Amino acid sequence: MSQQEQPPAAGSPYDAGPVAALRRVAFLLERAREDTYKVKAFRGAAAVILPMPAEEVARAVAAGTLTDLPGVGASSAAVIADAVKGVLPERLATLEREHGGPLTAGGHDLRARLRGDLHSHSDWSDGGSPIEEMAFTAIELGHEYLVLTDHSPRLKVAHGLSAERLARQLDVIDAVNDHLGGAGFRLLKGIEVDILDDGGLDQSDEMLARLDVRVASVHSKLRMDSAAMTRRMVAAVRNPRTNVLGHCTGRLVTGNRGTRPPSEFHAEAVFGACAEEGVAVEINARPERRDPPTRLLELARDLGCLFSIDSDAHAPGQLDFLVHGCERAEDAGIDPERIVNTWPREHLLEWANG
Repeated sequence: MSQQEQPPAAGSPYDAGPVAALRRVAFLLERAREDTYKVKAFRGAAAVILPMPAEEVARAVAAGTLTDLPGVGASSAAVIADAVKGVLPERLATLEREHGGPLTAGGHDLRARLRGDLHSHSDWSDGGSPIEEMAFTAIELGHEYLVLTDHSPRLKVAHGLSAERLARQLDVIDAVNDHLGGAGFRLLKGIEVDILDDGGLDQSDEMLARLDVRVASVHSKLRMDSAAMTRRMVAAVRNPRTNVLGHCTGRLVTGNRGTRPPSEFHAEAVFGACAEEGVAVEINARPERRDPPTRLLELARDLGCLFSIDSDAHAPGQLDFLVHGCERAEDAGIDPERIVNTWPREHLLEWANG
């Protein structure tokens, strides 16, 4: 990085305001996969001061009483105070320097072609932020759409959504889209639906029919016998409601959850079914997943599969993970036209509900 490309130093002029500063700090912490409690401190503080008049925030800064506000601690108060004074907060400058640069060496040309993201989570299941915050961040990243895919009911550890809760969520999505006013972006209705032991999908067909996009994933019995796992996955892929096969091996290669070996299944049979049914194989862009492994990614390519490059974001800053998947897709020589989230939104919706 040249001297001219260095991020500005702490104390440089800054005019975006304290809410933007707090949100950017949180975004960069999420991008760096820092602990959730650190992130919530800054997003919580942003929510506290957002409805306050600027003059009231400035008075609290001058009086040194910011930390008297519920949800504003010493670290977030320091960010607010600097931003109110029109200077770049030290915490933000440090994070921009450490985590604000490119996440990968490659994948950027393909990333520029992606129109949206088909796999994301909110605090309705196991994500860390409200639906509207995920939508606003997607807009800031240039997305034309974001599919909200919170978990289905059997995944209780992730607060999976019953049919009743999912129905309520669909009303919230409508309200968010109404609030956004159709300004070139749309939050799409989706689900990450659990693939049951017999290959069925963990949500009623009636509810699945109300959605725009459905990602089907295995989350349980990952060490199932290869033949049984193959039957399970092929059955899910052949379900007419399935659009995307999510993180197909379930492996973890790094991260604070430890590592986990990939599930075993007959990949030619599973990916062959995907190719026949027009179901996209997900290239899960989370750095700890890198799923499918390269050998399987290349096999799916050779069998003629469609692909979806997805962030599997559980926080707004993780929406930026897409470039990891783009780098892998470029390295594998996958034609961008076979990646469904390079398609215009209406084409995507026709494919998903045709």
